[in-house]
Amino acid sequence: MSTTEPRTNLNRPAHEAGARTDAPSRLGAGSGIIILLLLLLLIAAGFVAYVGWTLADGIEVSTAGYVAMAIGVLFSLLVGCGLMALVFYSSRSGYDEPPVLIEHRPDVPS
Repeated sequence: MSTTEPRTNLNRPAHEAGARTDAPSRLGAGSGIIILLLLLLLIAAGFVAYVGWTLADGIEVSTAGYVAMAIGVLFSLLVGCGLMALVFYSSRSGYDEPPVLIEHRPDVPS
């Protein structure tokens, strides 16, 4: 590497690039409580889905119901993909950069 090239750690493994491997865990008591509550919500949603699935035994869904469900799923996927595309477009176009104040200088003609 010559002296004019910038030094970079991008091509080296993390343990060689100076990354700290002895960093303390960032999960505290509050994070643990949040994870526990989210797991409880997941279990409750699974229970409700199971009860709803078993109580609907013997109910027939018409063809129109399946078509409506398929259209709803496709529309939801289109909206989600479109929003993700807008997020990536916004990020790559520089719209997510912090604002910069451009001061008007009286000595520079505009």
